[in-house]
Amino acid sequence: MPEQPLDPKRLEELRQAIGSGDPSRAMPALANLREVPPEQAIPLLLLGLEQEVFMVRSLSCAGLGYKQSPAGWDALERALVHDDDPNVRAEAANALVSYSLERAWPLLMEAFAVNDHWLVRCSILSAVAELTEVPGPWLLELARLAITDADGTVRVGGAEILGRLVSETGAPAELAAAARAALLPLQSDSDHRVVAAALNGLQR
Repeated sequence: MPEQPLDPKRLEELRQAIGSGDPSRAMPALANLREVPPEQAIPLLLLGLEQEVFMVRSLSCAGLGYKQSPAGWDALERALVHDDDPNVRAEAANALVSYSLERAWPLLMEAFAVNDHWLVRCSILSAVAELTEVPGPWLLELARLAITDADGTVRVGGAEILGRLVSETGAPAELAAAARAALLPLQSDSDHRVVAAALNGLQR
């Protein structure tokens, strides 16, 4: 559906719902902002990020990834660094990537380094893995961090990125060799999923 400006009454109803503290009212109101022009939606999404319920903040982050603005970027950056809930930090990371990978990359690497929660790290790995334009050295740096994680799911994500670097057409030979070298020790990982991902990467 095309974006349709809201009349002041409807806009105030959404504002009241989002700021109500009741997720059963706030979540549908935030979802309704998808068809609202950015100039009307963004202030309400920013209001959603100020709420106590983490689900409301998380959905607001997702909305700010679609309705982009300088204020939205700043709010997402704060959420990535300071929000107490890993669900919100993970959603903020995804939203920042949708703005600009190049601009978001230093923030993502810092967040990956300081967040030991598997959800945040997996969200960053997933957001990056879906993109084709990520420079190989960036991927290698991220994957090397991931395969040292205590969580097997994070290590699997790192191993899959390394496998991509091994097989990527046109990748520099030294990059593929470094990725292969990082995969080799994972063949004896304690998690069978990591072993499978490593073997799959090495067979490419």
